[in-house]
Amino acid sequence: MARAGYRRAPVERRQALIDAAERALAIHGAGGVSVRTIAAEAGVSPGLVTHHFEGVEPLLAAAYRQVSDRVGDALAEAVEAAGADPRARLTAYVCGNFRPPVMDADLLATWLGLLSLTKSMPLVAAAHAETYAAYRAEVERLLDDCRTLGDHRLEAVAITALIDGLWLELCLDDSVFTPEEAIGIATRWLEARFS
Repeated sequence: MARAGYRRAPVERRQALIDAAERALAIHGAGGVSVRTIAAEAGVSPGLVTHHFEGVEPLLAAAYRQVSDRVGDALAEAVEAAGADPRARLTAYVCGNFRPPVMDADLLATWLGLLSLTKSMPLVAAAHAETYAAYRAEVERLLDDCRTLGDHRLEAVAITALIDGLWLELCLDDSVFTPEEAIGIATRWLEARFS
């Protein structure tokens, strides 16, 4: 039990602010997120945000990387659980985007907010470029393992676009189709690619 007056270590405070930025994005969207809304969500003064991150943009870039890492870890687990068959591993990677823990309403709202900030915040754009390059590289590696012919770089772009398009539609209006239907669409697309 923490004693009265206990102060968290700087690394814990930074982490709490990143977590609060994610929650603030999920609640308020990109247009409603600011140093003040993040500080309120974290239960700290706005000065603490600027002390640890020198402003909202570096904090949101850190949140982008954290969300991307969480998604990447979940997809890596899905791939490993798929066993040794290369096509099953690729399918698990793609379909893992539409299953928990990735398919989560708060994560979808946070991701949508972060994506919308890539045009106005260079640090968020850099985090996006870095993390999407890693996603495409992983898809390329999975395609290489399948020993398919063709330009795996462009196929990775297409698969990433398929995932993003389905995600975006689910974010904007989940009454149109379900995550299970998104899995069906993605699976059929991959099966057609390998037939």
